Amino acid sequence: MKHEWKEFLQNAGAEFEQDSVASFGNPERERRIAHTGDLFCDLSHFGIIAAYGEDAAAFLQAQFTNDIKLVDETYSQLSALCSPKGRMLCNFRVFRREQTYYLVIPYELLEAALSRLRMFVLRSKVTLEDASDALMGIGASGNKMIEHLGDIVGALPEQVDEAIEYQDYTIIRVAGAAPRFEIYGLLHAMQKLWQALDVHASPVGANIWELLNIQSGIPVITASTIDAYVPQMANMHLINGVSFSKGCYPGQEIVARMHYLGKLKRRMYRIEFSAQEQPGAGTALVTETSTESQDIGSIISAQRTPNDDYEALAVIQVNDAENSQLKLADANGPNVTVLDLPYAFDDQVGSSD
Repeated sequence: MKHEWKEFLQNAGAEFEQDSVASFGNPERERRIAHTGDLFCDLSHFGIIAAYGEDAAAFLQAQFTNDIKLVDETYSQLSALCSPKGRMLCNFRVFRREQTYYLVIPYELLEAALSRLRMFVLRSKVTLEDASDALMGIGASGNKMIEHLGDIVGALPEQVDEAIEYQDYTIIRVAGAAPRFEIYGLLHAMQKLWQALDVHASPVGANIWELLNIQSGIPVITASTIDAYVPQMANMHLINGVSFSKGCYPGQEIVARMHYLGKLKRRMYRIEFSAQEQPGAGTALVTETSTESQDIGSIISAQRTPNDDYEALAVIQVNDAENSQLKLADANGPNVTVLDLPYAFDDQVGSSD
């Protein structure tokens, strides 16, 4: 995290865990605001990779699950980088600003993703670099956020994944039950934006933004879930994160085969449970009758809710998710309830991965 930005946030009341904002002093109040109020948060728990040069678009097109040719200053997209076996090594949002493509990726995965991408540059005229200190990110959400943010930056994107550039800001509409935006810009501009938002909305920690991602059905691959899921298992094809009409990329054959010939045996669900401690990514889900060797499912991410339960996204075998009593961690663990997602499943459900 850029030193000047961290110092600015600390002066604004931010309490840190490593380089991520944990809260602004009252976590319980921040969780309540997630459901009822207007909020904004620092996005520095995500790093940013910049890609630019004459061959940047062609290079990225050959690496990612989505069609990079669609990305411009008015449109962003979710995408993923896969292993040759079609499993996601990371997923991210891609946007373009001043002829440069930017990948917004969990900071803990940035170096590994950057190293892997650089392996394939060869003679391509493309530069890849860590731009986490070049652009700051702010997330903003709430029923009145269109009014508040609009008063500050002018016109806003209306549809999910749409983007606009306004003066020093790149503003992206992202999925959410309430209007939700990601804004990126240079340090001074983002400091001014933070101060302007602070008049109308409440600052919150990074966990609240992750809770909103969970409630929006947006998976975030972290170190514990690298190489665990084919994109369709995490519903990436249902949130416009996969193109089945673009050219080849690592793992494309497996991803395409599952789409055209296979049937998904597991997919991502939104779940709820009560627990004493927050379960980490990769925590197992079981049934009352399953054995330790049976792979029923696992959590992608979990966050505490205002009522002190947890909501999570988890990849689960379809038959068990829809017909069994699920338990967290082991057969004696808390009961797990499957909740609705804000989007519908497709009909690719069946007997094979």
